[in-house]
Amino acid sequence: MSSPAVVGLLHEHLQSMSLHSPPESIHALDIEALRKPEITFWSVWQNTELMGCGAIKQLDSLHGEIKSMRTASMHRRKGVGAFLMRHILEEAKRRSYHRLSLETGSAKAFAPAHQLYANFGFHACGPFADYVEDPYSVFMTREV
Repeated sequence: MSSPAVVGLLHEHLQSMSLHSPPESIHALDIEALRKPEITFWSVWQNTELMGCGAIKQLDSLHGEIKSMRTASMHRRKGVGAFLMRHILEEAKRRSYHRLSLETGSAKAFAPAHQLYANFGFHACGPFADYVEDPYSVFMTREV
């Protein structure tokens, strides 16, 4: 996670969140938070070009949370998000999780993310872990 390209993509991710949600409703993690032991982070590269990233946070032994899903702007609509989702779902199965959940924004800008998650079997749910109801958040989950 020390690659300048990864740092830049994560910075872009946080900036994008701040355009569509107030500060108290932004749950994206910064680089230091992504280095915590309960989080596993992946990046997708094509040769030397960063295409996207994603992570799983272990909530408990049976439940994981998707974090920091982001496709680099120039690689959108190339299947990067779907590639990451397949990888994350396989990892969740490998870990024997029963459930995988996520929080994302509710603004129109997040519609492509909502569609991606729905395409992978995620459906709306209530807040989980330490989240609370928030008009700027959409909570989704699926069994693994």
